[in-house]
Amino acid sequence: MPVLPGAEPYRHEGGEVGVLLCHGFTGSPQSLRPWAEFLAERGLTVSLPLLPGHGTRWQDMQVTGWQDWYAEVDRELRELISRCEVVFVFGLSMGGALALRLAARHGDAVRGVVVVNPANKVHGVAARALPVVRHFVRSTQGLTDDIAKRGAHEVGYDRVPLHAAHSLRSFLRLVDGELPQVTQPMVLLHSLEDHVVPPVDSARILGRVSSTDVTEVVLEQSYHVATLDHDAERIFHESCAFVDRLAPNAVRKGSTAGG
Repeated sequence: MPVLPGAEPYRHEGGEVGVLLCHGFTGSPQSLRPWAEFLAERGLTVSLPLLPGHGTRWQDMQVTGWQDWYAEVDRELRELISRCEVVFVFGLSMGGALALRLAARHGDAVRGVVVVNPANKVHGVAARALPVVRHFVRSTQGLTDDIAKRGAHEVGYDRVPLHAAHSLRSFLRLVDGELPQVTQPMVLLHSLEDHVVPPVDSARILGRVSSTDVTEVVLEQSYHVATLDHDAERIFHESCAFVDRLAPNAVRKGSTAGG
């Protein structure tokens, strides 16, 4: 099945500091592509994979689950670790949960974590019915394009496959239990108004991780897909400054002040 235009994975060979970026549920690398390119332009090695079942058609997601999505980012992280001296993990939404689990399981091999509107729970009464309903209803309304910026568009599915949603629910429960194992420095950026992942998820994550070096940033002008929204540049610069602080001289000098 051909990949949707713009949903292709992205990789850039840069210096000895690498960044793995993880996209969200039913989304694609397109939502993080500007962020990835920003980091690449500043000399970092960047990996932005396409998660299995994503970036084609929603029906392809029906036969995938969290084990497939996590295995993909775990494989990419191991590849980065093998060729870089220092590695960071970044993520948006479910990608934030993937990044947090990578940090919990890989320990000191991950130098720092940056998450944007990270998911911690599948909310709503309907979530409790997923184990049963998914056998009778294949999909429901999509979650993409929660963006305040006029004209911005997220490449993703307009339907949510319920088998995959059930798997996501199980995964987020698993990650929540592993959050105390996250000890790395972390930047968590979350939108004041988000119609997909409520602020309570960010609060829960901040309250459960064991990290002592934590920066919380509130994004006042963006909705869920903040990496394509009004606050995108702030996210890019905050994350780049974070890398530069923890891995001095990794960021190409003279670049962080640019747009």
